[in-house]
Amino acid sequence: MKLILSMFVAAVLLSDVEAGRSLVFPEETANSFVELFPAKELSLNAFTLCLRFATELKGKREVILFAYRTRDFDELNVWREKDGPGLWFHTAKEPAPVPELGPLANHVCLTWESLTGRTTMYVNGRSSASQIFQRGHRVRPGGKIILGQDPDNFLGDFQAEQSFVGEIFGVNMWDYVLPSVAIQLLSTGEDFSDANVLDWATVTLMPTGSAVEYK
Repeated sequence: MKLILSMFVAAVLLSDVEAGRSLVFPEETANSFVELFPAKELSLNAFTLCLRFATELKGKREVILFAYRTRDFDELNVWREKDGPGLWFHTAKEPAPVPELGPLANHVCLTWESLTGRTTMYVNGRSSASQIFQRGHRVRPGGKIILGQDPDNFLGDFQAEQSFVGEIFGVNMWDYVLPSVAIQLLSTGEDFSDANVLDWATVTLMPTGSAVEYK
């Protein structure tokens, strides 16, 4: 009952920031996730990825926020590790910081471009110090985008202890780096209709298991 009530309160708080569809992951599970179908293949030498989330999960536990995997590689994962938050690209040796998780909504954006490897995380419109990741890399096509689980193979081998529990919405992705002023506006609820890889208003979603889409 406590979890259900807390998630209800979180949903109300989220709706004050950005109305519309959202995804709720009500329980820890090894078989619940949502697949997103992008408007174009993720063959990227730059991107901006933004999303909103709230969760009651606490303690030293892996938590996945976003996963894009091809048949052989984790191309792009945003997750918290057991010992702290981190962002992983395929073959990255060290994680970049992501925000601490909590029951109130956070707006998170990640930008990256291949030429310099510059990677910047924005939390509620404020940017972290930029780091260098995967200079010269290209995010490869042919994969699947998953919310709620960390796929250890192409679309499966999930672990309950890595699953996301809470609410995710406002997932948008561009194939270029948005300027910081645009990201700051996004964090306040401004709408950008030109998200050309994932547009939350129109993207096709396929929930599986106990994951639920609300509109």
